[in-house]
Amino acid sequence: MRKNLSTYLWEYKWYYLLGIMSLIVSVSLDMLAPMLTMHIIDDVILGGQINLLPRLLGGILIVGVGRCIFQYTKEYTFDRTGSAISSDMRKNLFDHIQGLSTCFFDKTNTGELMARVKDDIDRVWNTISYVGMLVIEVVFHTCVVLFCMYRLHPLLAIIPTIGMMLSAFIAVSMERKLGNIYEDISEENAILNTVAEENLAGVRTVKAFAREKFEIQKFLSHNKRYYELNMKQSKVFVRYYPYLQIISKLLPMLILLLGGRFVIQGTITLGVLGAFLEYSNNIVWPMEMLGWLSNDFSAGIASNKKLNKIYEQQPVITEETSPVVLEKVHGKIEFSHVSFHKEDQHEILHDITFEAEPGSTIGIMGATGAGKTSVIQLLQRLYDATDGRIFLDGVDIRQMSLKQLRSSISVVMQDVFLFSDTINENVKLGKKAHTNIEVVRQAARDAQASEFIEKMPDTYETIIGERGVGLSGGQKQRISIARALAKHTPVLIMDDSTSALDMETEHEIQKTLNALPNTTKLIIAHRISAVRHADEILVLENGSIAERGTHDTLLAKKGLYYTTYVSQYGDNRSIQAPSDSEIA
Repeated sequence: MRKNLSTYLWEYKWYYLLGIMSLIVSVSLDMLAPMLTMHIIDDVILGGQINLLPRLLGGILIVGVGRCIFQYTKEYTFDRTGSAISSDMRKNLFDHIQGLSTCFFDKTNTGELMARVKDDIDRVWNTISYVGMLVIEVVFHTCVVLFCMYRLHPLLAIIPTIGMMLSAFIAVSMERKLGNIYEDISEENAILNTVAEENLAGVRTVKAFAREKFEIQKFLSHNKRYYELNMKQSKVFVRYYPYLQIISKLLPMLILLLGGRFVIQGTITLGVLGAFLEYSNNIVWPMEMLGWLSNDFSAGIASNKKLNKIYEQQPVITEETSPVVLEKVHGKIEFSHVSFHKEDQHEILHDITFEAEPGSTIGIMGATGAGKTSVIQLLQRLYDATDGRIFLDGVDIRQMSLKQLRSSISVVMQDVFLFSDTINENVKLGKKAHTNIEVVRQAARDAQASEFIEKMPDTYETIIGERGVGLSGGQKQRISIARALAKHTPVLIMDDSTSALDMETEHEIQKTLNALPNTTKLIIAHRISAVRHADEILVLENGSIAERGTHDTLLAKKGLYYTTYVSQYGDNRSIQAPSDSEIA
């Protein structure tokens, strides 16, 4: 759920109120010290009232201790509140990203999202905790100091007033210059993250093609750009910050010169001048902080803009306010004149119509780019069909609950993704709460994965490396198949999921699939052996159904399917389907 920054602050208003009250007390106590100094000079040192010294020293002690206590309370409260808000922001942003449709991830790099979730939220956190606290403290501190100065001597107070006005002007000018630079820095940081992540994830491919120098050069070019932007930011800071330093250093000197003249003239006492100089030292601190605050504030504003751009993205795939929830899903699938194209208007699927009864098997074949994977993506509502309708048990999937729809489908993806976790946790991913170790073991046996898993040091508790590194392609596919089988859904989709397996293993898995009479199966494959037992085989060409029928009828047509058969088994073989023993 999107929240404005003000909403987060309002949710923690009582914590901020405590922090602000502690800040006010701390600053107020700080303002008492110069007054005590004035009385020590005028009354004790010059006036000879020694009896006042213990009380004045006691007052200084109380002021010091009290200031320490309230300063600590202020710092702790603001830091704790800022940490809590950043945690909420990170959670809400992650939830929002998870709720976005697949098309968003098609055009957004992972590195950019990582930069938003981590770096940009950290900058906003810094702004609403440390920087926010200092802004409040600087404003209040400045107002109180100027008030005390005007009470002591209005004419002398004109000097720090002019100094603060000049400092504020410089700080605003610097913030304007830094704002755009920080947006560029944030953008380049996202690109740098993407390049680094892709390179590290594909380091084996890089080494295999001896492309280390090229990848290093690509990284260095972006790193140089990032460096140049940071140097540009530093140059702006260096350009303006010395002016703030000059003002802060000249201020006490001017007060001392003019105030000394007033003391000589008898207009003010030496104690008043001492107090005034102490106040001037207090006002120097806010002047010096203005530069740093402008720098950090600009970074926070730029990061918040980047976060808002993510929140502006809304899911394309949504469900109705009161979606249909089936009492039980049986697994009847119907595609009715379905066409599909993406934003580039290139038609991927055209007029796809087929029906799969509960427990039946549909095989889908075709050349790369024919639209096979798009069929199952539409069924899961990762995308919505441009034309036509898709039904599950007679209900339009657009009217169904997304949770029920996707929970009713198990998918073995073409591009296997395994999490950096145990094999057990990867297999039970679909239904963690309802999947015990026995279910996991049985699924592994059915997927022909138990043999190699049980040879591992920790068997099912073996931790898989990032994206399954260390496992062969066939091992990753079998774990993925086990994950789908363990979910026990009425619809099972196999997207070229046995391509890395030998024929014998594939045959054993086919026997497992055939033993699932109540599961509707959609099998996408390039191998004839994977679909030959299907109740109906669809052959796609250029996004349309070019041929359809059983294995035998398609061979008899001697069309695309027959051509594929001959390329895989040779034209010297019978056009009849090979036996199971032959496939094995």
